[in-house]
Amino acid sequence: MPARAEQVHLLVLAKAPVAGLVKTRLCPPFTPEQAALLAEAALRDTLAAVADTPAAARTVVLDGRPGDWLPPGFAVLPQRGDGLDERLAAAYDDAWAQTRAPLLLVGMDTPQLTPALLTAAEAQLLSDGTDAVLGLARDGGWWALGLRRPDASLLLGVPMSTDGTGAAQRARLAGAGLSVGALPVLTDVDDAESARAVADQCPRSGFAEAHRALVGTSTADRVEQLGA
Repeated sequence: MPARAEQVHLLVLAKAPVAGLVKTRLCPPFTPEQAALLAEAALRDTLAAVADTPAAARTVVLDGRPGDWLPPGFAVLPQRGDGLDERLAAAYDDAWAQTRAPLLLVGMDTPQLTPALLTAAEAQLLSDGTDAVLGLARDGGWWALGLRRPDASLLLGVPMSTDGTGAAQRARLAGAGLSVGALPVLTDVDDAESARAVADQCPRSGFAEAHRALVGTSTADRVEQLGA
């Protein structure tokens, strides 16, 4: 029987949207409170896309406490470890212990995600001869990593939060002898410029609505209010 998308365990690596603790690179021009509002909108959109995608299970791997942004049907695992590489390795290990299903992890920074995109990623991960899938981000990082079977050595020591993180992660996977499928390149919400770009890509999203409420609806408004 061919593998199906609902056999994949979907993970969202997230930080609770608390002012001053999340999306600090948006400040300035945004205030910490505004950055938290944008972070929550991005997280809600991401979780909505995951909720509408067939899956064996859905889990938020969380730094912080759950809020009313968490929809039903999601388990919550606390992040553990020091550096991001350790927290990612622990996320895969902890989720694998729950379901023993192939794992696809995404972040909370790509609210342009859709169920169709996630379902296609699941299908690619489950295709014959594929051990992993990796979605690179335009800032040099990655937005999604799927593993048929987790192994901490695939993540520990990979330099994180640099413009070479995605390439280093791909090299680590290939160096381990894995066949790696490529997912579409997406833009992460990291700063004011990328926030504007992502809002333009998904104008009907909650993130775009929150962004418009803060900076206006026209390009002229954005340029003036963001001080560009």
